[in-house]
Amino acid sequence: MPKGYWIGSVEIDDMETYKKYIEANAAPLAEYGAKFLIRSGRFINPEGTARDRNVVIEFPSYEAAVACYECEDYQKAKAIRETVSVNNMVIIEGYDG
Repeated sequence: MPKGYWIGSVEIDDMETYKKYIEANAAPLAEYGAKFLIRSGRFINPEGTARDRNVVIEFPSYEAAVACYECEDYQKAKAIRETVSVNNMVIIEGYDG
């Protein structure tokens, strides 16, 4: 079964409040088996548009990735993030070839 991934790119206006989002999202991410593959770090942007912070989170399945995003606890965490950042995000099924 292919894994699922969240791929996000975010611009943060208030890091102190954003840290509250990070704390709030820890439980739902753990519940759905999330593993951070990329969490910030150096990058170049040779094409298109990027934001300051990039993240790739792996889930055991695409269904788990979607369920985590839709769960009540993550939606509460997301509400915190939305007050202090702009985010682009896709949830995508991995290649199982």
